[in-house]
Amino acid sequence: MTLQRDEGLTTEELTVWRMLQRAQVHITRHLEAELLVAHCLPLASYDVLTQLSEAPGWRLRMNDLAGRVLLSRSGLTRLIDRLQRDGLVAREACASDARGLFAVLTDRGAARLAEATPTYLRGIRSEFLDRLAPGEIRLVREMLAKLAITDAP
Repeated sequence: MTLQRDEGLTTEELTVWRMLQRAQVHITRHLEAELLVAHCLPLASYDVLTQLSEAPGWRLRMNDLAGRVLLSRSGLTRLIDRLQRDGLVAREACASDARGLFAVLTDRGAARLAEATPTYLRGIRSEFLDRLAPGEIRLVREMLAKLAITDAP
């Protein structure tokens, strides 16, 4: 009994799916390793700092931040604890909701993000963009848009 026959997938369809998974894992592992070696900053931490830096006032409600990063709410809480301990993020109470909390990027967090961003961008270029021809980048964007996994306009 094979998966592709039982679930209606051809060998080619299953191969493409597995290639997509492997490419994503390869690229994220490379980015993670580069950020850790150069900046002692895990990729998930970089993602949180980036999301906060792009938000108005460098702040997001914890629930909104959880929706923007690929972490569970409990995983995000643990990560914010570490980032707060390192002085990269602060927590602030939400005036309109006593139960709500904001995660806020600190100046130290913004500086750490600024230091790590060139490493991150070089990794994206070397492990992803440089492997595609200029026309292929547009095609990949179109394909990913069909899968509704892009935030870009």
